[in-house]
Amino acid sequence: MSLAVRPSPIHSVGVFTSTAIRKGTRVVEYAGERITPEEADRRYDGAPRTYLYGLEDGKTVIDGFGLGAYLNHSCDPNCEVDEIEGRVWIFAIRDIAAGEELVWDYNLYDDEDPAPCHCGSPKCRGTMYSREWMAKLRRRKVRKQAKKNGHSERQIQTRSRGGR
Repeated sequence: MSLAVRPSPIHSVGVFTSTAIRKGTRVVEYAGERITPEEADRRYDGAPRTYLYGLEDGKTVIDGFGLGAYLNHSCDPNCEVDEIEGRVWIFAIRDIAAGEELVWDYNLYDDEDPAPCHCGSPKCRGTMYSREWMAKLRRRKVRKQAKKNGHSERQIQTRSRGGR
């Protein structure tokens, strides 16, 4: 498999394959220095972009470099990320044709800064945040507005669940 970083219509540069990749193929490792979330915050406070990947343990962040860090986000991905024995791998989730850009759904969470998506997919949700995180932010907004309007905690809980 031959991969190359080149200009992307999604964002800046991306990773493209010059050969077909079969579904299920381990494509590339998301590699980099392992740091704490606090160190990641310190290093990148106010930075316009990062190449960070938070591991499932919640205690480790990969400060990405190399090919894995250059895969762009898409709401209609052809790859996905999986942690195997402490390493982060990017796998093809469908057959990928030669010349295609390799993309995965970042499913960002735990932030409120804008993260607009420009993937161009008909399935685009307009943000790189996960659907679950966006739902949580909407619930927070409803609760905040309800409290501002003087509603009780019970009324707020009912509104957050979609009741009246």
